[in-house]
Amino acid sequence: MKSDAMTQVPDGLDFNLLPAHVAFIMDGNGRWAKKRLMNRVKGHERGAQTVEDVVMACRELGIDVLTLYAFSTENWARPKEEVKALMHLLKYFLRTKIEEIRKKDIRLNIIGQIQRLPDDVRKEAEQAMAVTENNSAMILNLAISYGAREEITMAVQQIAANVKSGTLDPKDITDKTVSDHLYTAGMPDPDLIIRTSAEFRLSNFLMWQAAYSELVFTPTLWPDFTRQEFYQILIDYQQRDRRFGKV
Repeated sequence: MKSDAMTQVPDGLDFNLLPAHVAFIMDGNGRWAKKRLMNRVKGHERGAQTVEDVVMACRELGIDVLTLYAFSTENWARPKEEVKALMHLLKYFLRTKIEEIRKKDIRLNIIGQIQRLPDDVRKEAEQAMAVTENNSAMILNLAISYGAREEITMAVQQIAANVKSGTLDPKDITDKTVSDHLYTAGMPDPDLIIRTSAEFRLSNFLMWQAAYSELVFTPTLWPDFTRQEFYQILIDYQQRDRRFGKV
């Protein structure tokens, strides 16, 4: 039986043609708050509610992997109070939502420089990943202190170390070798990347993995993003001709 939320899925959505991996660049929290003469933190708080809704929508649809760009390596340069508030929100999300995530058979995965997180947040993240490590219905990647250039650089360093140690011959290095050394090793590349708030760039997000991703840029600010808009984007995605460079 469909949940109330699922009954709102439009008839035009083909459940046999859903993307295996959807990624979001969640942008616009600050502008949402500014439009309402609120502190930027209020925008992040409202955006956290959208996160919950999108996660549950993907789980109910049966999408295998969802990746959310939550905090970039560049975001550390934001005002200290805003960074502190974002870390608090992350810790609150991990502490209060992990049981629901576990019950939904979702495996939580943090991609990025987890070692840069404050100790209390890092411990909460590690515990949340441990609690859900055996879940298999969906992978939820939270990209935190994440940057694609840093990720690729790290992969190259690891590959170079293997070559130096003699465990890898340079002539055996392939695209798959690089992919296997990224944070997303073992996962499909994103079929669909959605960015909110009318910005038209990837902003150092999944740059290797996005080689053949379908891109969608919506003017909707992240706190205003809804299931219905998501469903319509999925319908539009299903109309695209994905040739992967072939005729």
